[in-house]
Order: sequence, then structure tokens, then C-alpha cells
Amino acid sequence: MIKKFIALIVLVIIFVAMILFTRINPGQVRLDLAFGVVEPTIPLAFSLTFVMGWLFGLISTSVFMLRLVNERRRLRNALRNTESEVSQLRSLPIADAD
Repeated sequence: MIKKFIALIVLVIIFVAMILFTRINPGQVRLDLAFGVVEPTIPLAFSLTFVMGWLFGLISTSVFMLRLVNERRRLRNALRNTESEVSQLRSLPIADAD
């Protein structure tokens, strides 16, 4: 509950900062891309850059998380096999020490 509340507050702060940034910087910026030239407003250019960076971070984190999930699955299978082997060894009769 507290995490959701903190996340909501952070989102509201970001939103308010974006609105203030838009009010302060109404100008346009010229972006020369490889295939053409565009002239978006400064807040739009910054917002798109922010979103693209966020998406790149999300994709990078997803790749890392998929690797962790795969390793976790592999370790669980190894643990299950080891527990099965230990269980089988415990059920064997103990040889006499004579």
C-alpha cells in the first residue's frame, strides 16, 4: 500500500514538473534526423527522449530478468533432482560395519 502511494506521488511530481517545463519553454527545436528534419516543441522533444530512455531501460531490465528466471528454473530443477537422490539414498539399508 505504501509503495503504491509513493509511486503515485512520484508520478504526480513528474507530471507537475512536465507541466511547469512546458509553460517555461514554449519554443521549438530543430532536429535533423537521417531521413528528414522535424521541428517539435522543446517539451515534446524532451518528453519523447524521456519515454525512449524509459523504454530502453525497461527492455534492458526485461532481458536481465529473463536470464534470472531461466537460472532460477534451472536451479530449482537441480535442487529437485538432488532432493530426490538424497531421499533415495536415505531409503537404502545401511550396510553392517563388520
